[in-house]
Amino acid sequence: MYILKAQNISKVYGSKKRSKQYMALKNISFDIKAGEFIGVMGASGSGKTTLLNILGSIDKPTTGKFFINGEDITTIGKKKLAKHRVKNIGFIFQDYNLLETMTLRENIVLVLALSGYPAHTMEEKLIKIADDLGITHVLEKYPYEVSGGEQQRAAACRALIMNPKIILADEPTGNLDSKSAKSLLELLEFINGKYKATILMVTHDVYAASYCRRIMFIRDGQIYNQLYAGENRKEFFDSIIDVMSVLGGER
Repeated sequence: MYILKAQNISKVYGSKKRSKQYMALKNISFDIKAGEFIGVMGASGSGKTTLLNILGSIDKPTTGKFFINGEDITTIGKKKLAKHRVKNIGFIFQDYNLLETMTLRENIVLVLALSGYPAHTMEEKLIKIADDLGITHVLEKYPYEVSGGEQQRAAACRALIMNPKIILADEPTGNLDSKSAKSLLELLEFINGKYKATILMVTHDVYAASYCRRIMFIRDGQIYNQLYAGENRKEFFDSIIDVMSVLGGER
């Protein structure tokens, strides 16, 4: 079953009248199956962040269509689009984006409260997911009172609690030291396995990408190549380095 289908997605910035146009994406097409853990890689300016913004309904494609769970997202209106974003998309950001004036509990259930869920349903969902991710004991604390790893897990709980169709992670290890990055990647791997969550992660980091099961490489706004993970992570890691050395990306 395909959770997401992208058909000939293009994105053009700038004015045609002034002859100052930049084509960030060029007729990109791909499918994502339910439960996949996909990485998107490419050199700076390749179009990977533009693609993430479009799939997250933060931006719109200039041409082309994409479908999530069979629905054409490019044709729905603003109000329905906002509901779609809350219901179907989970976001994991580089800086967690937790609200400092709210406890972890309040941060996690905020989206449920805004969507009109009754209190007992919010509590049931919260307790299960917080227990699975190991942060039940810090739910009443504020973000500044807990460790970075606990903030990571709270952000992951928030992304998961609506049971989204797909989780989008934007350079989630970008600001982390190696120990914290490994912890976050293992958390994403756990979420993918335990919840069968579909994850698309934009990253420039080869080590982070080696946790994925498939990598799409973007070059100059187009899909350049794809790699699929085998049983040996070291071999997959080396294969990613080989492709990135051609693309000019960071190691």
